[in-house]
Amino acid sequence: MFIDIRTSLFAIYLFLAGDSSALSNWSYADNPSIAILIVLFSLLIVVYLMNLLIGLLNIAIEEDNNRVSYLIQKAEILAEIELFYLLPHQRRWQAWFPEVIHYYADTDKTRIEIERLIKEGECDTKEFSEMQESLLKQLQIKHNLNDNRVILEKVKSNDEKLNKLEKLEEKLEKLDKLEKLEEKLEKLDKLEKLEEKLEKLDKLETLEKSYCEKSEKSDKLEILGKLETLEKSHCEILVKLEKLLERNDAK
Repeated sequence: MFIDIRTSLFAIYLFLAGDSSALSNWSYADNPSIAILIVLFSLLIVVYLMNLLIGLLNIAIEEDNNRVSYLIQKAEILAEIELFYLLPHQRRWQAWFPEVIHYYADTDKTRIEIERLIKEGECDTKEFSEMQESLLKQLQIKHNLNDNRVILEKVKSNDEKLNKLEKLEEKLEKLDKLEKLEEKLEKLDKLEKLEEKLEKLDKLETLEKSYCEKSEKSDKLEILGKLETLEKSHCEILVKLEKLLERNDAK
């Protein structure tokens, strides 16, 4: 049976059922390792894992099999029936849907629950205050509901103060942001002024360059005029010298 994977899986299933005929071809005396493997298989798989699965199933059943889950499931089923499976005239039957429902509650359990609610501050004193006072008297619980009201009023006043403080903090944050924006605007104004000054300096530099160029041109023109006058004077001198030489030659 162990030649093929399918027959080997079937042999393991037979082992779980208690049938060890798949190993009948081998003798246990000649092959002690087979006997050891059978013992380990029975201990690990059959005993340990099966009991572990049974224990996990019991834990899951105990978690789901409590009264709270039963009541929640019952309420869900009843709500579904009332919404989808009843006719309109059935919904108006007072025998099924009375205006007042009376139920039994254990005094010890209710006393413990009310004391717990009072300690945790979950006892609401806004609604049904007279009913709460009568219930506390019947259960012989000493508790002043007005104290809770005063505490609630103080808590409300503190909440209002906290809201005001939060609003003030928001306003302060906005003021800080405005101050930062004003500082940035001042810096921008300074930068704009500096840019204007730089532009003026650039214009002055261009004017200086143009003035220098003009002055150089005027100097060159003056020098050229002087050179022309010198040339004219030289020409006159040369003419006079030529005339003097001619006179000397004539004599």
